[in-house]
Amino acid sequence: MRDVPLAILALTIWAYWLGVAAMVIRVRKKTRTLAGAVPEDRLERRMWIVWVPVIIAWIVLPILAMQRTHWLLTLPAIAQEQPLFQLRAAACAVAVICFVLTTRVWRRMGKDWRMAVRVDRQSTLITDNLFHYVRHPIYSLSILLMLASVIVVPTLPMLATGIVHVTLMVLKAKNEERYLLAAYGDRYAAYAAGTGRFFPRLSRRD
Repeated sequence: MRDVPLAILALTIWAYWLGVAAMVIRVRKKTRTLAGAVPEDRLERRMWIVWVPVIIAWIVLPILAMQRTHWLLTLPAIAQEQPLFQLRAAACAVAVICFVLTTRVWRRMGKDWRMAVRVDRQSTLITDNLFHYVRHPIYSLSILLMLASVIVVPTLPMLATGIVHVTLMVLKAKNEERYLLAAYGDRYAAYAAGTGRFFPRLSRRD
């Protein structure tokens, strides 16, 4: 019997990263740059060495779990039992919502979308859309999508992948904020003071 949450999650993750590839191509055509696919910042180049295998693992692990190729990669039997199955189904729905919201942010960013910071160019500072609530909505949704993945695929390799991914997201967000603060100064400082990094503040200062 096919595990429906697992199958939907696998499709969602593939759609997400195909969407990233499409954005790279789209921005490449409009700006004649690589859209950050090859990082220019020294720290991000080091992070990419770890991040690329993490992304590959994120894409492949749900598929391997469906194939049941190895006990370490296969879903535990309890994953099919209630209430864990219901939790996994809910997490699968969250993953789909994260992908849909991410596409909304991609469209809003347009040609200003980047996978990595560019130290020689100032892009537009976007503070509307989901950016009105958090400074890094794409990273927030990526973290939530990863957490959903860990719930849907409750294996040790996916858990390890999730821990590394979330750690890299935090480091990348902090590094990006240093760049944005240098690029936009007081304007970005005021924006950052009124918004949360990954989660909306309980009280905003507009």
